[in-house]
Amino acid sequence: MRKFLIVLALASVSLTGMAQEEPTLKYSVATNSFWSNWFIQGNFAYSAFYSNEEKHEGFSKSPLKDFRRGLGFSVAIGKWFTPGIGLRTKFNAMDGKSVITTNADANKIKYWNLQEQALLNLSNLLCGYNPTRVWNFIPYFGVGVARNCSYNTYELVGSAGILNTFRVSKRVAINLDLGYNLCGDDFEGMEYAWGRNLDAAHDRWFTAEVGLTLNLGKATWNKVPDVDAIKALSQSQIDALKAQLADANAENDRLKNLLANQPKQVEVPQSVKEFITTPVSVFFNLDKTEIAELKDLVNVQALAKYAIENNNNLLVTGYADSATGSAPHNQVLSEKRAKRVADELVKMGVSEGKISQEAKGGVDILSPISYNRRATVQIVD
Repeated sequence: MRKFLIVLALASVSLTGMAQEEPTLKYSVATNSFWSNWFIQGNFAYSAFYSNEEKHEGFSKSPLKDFRRGLGFSVAIGKWFTPGIGLRTKFNAMDGKSVITTNADANKIKYWNLQEQALLNLSNLLCGYNPTRVWNFIPYFGVGVARNCSYNTYELVGSAGILNTFRVSKRVAINLDLGYNLCGDDFEGMEYAWGRNLDAAHDRWFTAEVGLTLNLGKATWNKVPDVDAIKALSQSQIDALKAQLADANAENDRLKNLLANQPKQVEVPQSVKEFITTPVSVFFNLDKTEIAELKDLVNVQALAKYAIENNNNLLVTGYADSATGSAPHNQVLSEKRAKRVADELVKMGVSEGKISQEAKGGVDILSPISYNRRATVQIVD
């Protein structure tokens, strides 16, 4: 028996040693829905049966002996609840041997074995989840029921083994399953077949299976965000923003001090002179007295503020374009446009006594002609 265990161990090591890979970083994964990470398996199976009643007979223990070996198949369906923990329901049917003699024909039996097995993917548990890992090392243990169809006997059965899977693609893997099964002493049917009641103990058999795993539905796992890393990143960003704010405050203080220490300018800058003397235009649509764009009043308000602070008078001049409308109509239109802008100046705080108005009627001073549909505001003294 010891030699047989050594043979199985060496076979597992030699095959899986070819599938070694680079170590991967560990990370957490999120639990998937119930319908994710299911799989089905199908295998060709080889078995070697060891009956408790043969212990007095001195039979060869080699698993390759014809009076021990059997052939069959297994099918299983299962689910991974995490990358490291799963369950499968496995059915195994064998055309095997019961080993009551060394006569292979006399030992023939047919039996099946149905078990629920817990799977532990040590590759993922110890090395971290890796969806592209070539070899996964998966010990398992289970319990179920076995039936000897030839003698109509049933026994509870327990199992333990190692499932090795070798990745072919996201959906497909090759299986190498090495298992050990243990059940009650009546399973092989010796008492009924030979009329003998021998020592009560356990029957057992070893299996070696090769086949395929097919992954169903979502076959991978999503990473869980590293909360500590996110917190650290957020804190570093906050610290950087605080540093930038401190630099900005320091620069603001420097500029305030520089401005406070600047000598007062007696002469009015040229840009201010141009602002004072340049008329500000407010435009209108064709034959309209409502201001087309309220944003035109921004410059008017700046000019009004300056006039109020310096007690200046303002002149508002209305225009219409000469290409449309009659001269009398355009004269009235230009008067209304001047009045419209003057009203806005009053709203801005300019005294009516400081505002004078005039109307130019239809003109073609500007090009294109639509630019003449306007009113202007300027400081006059």
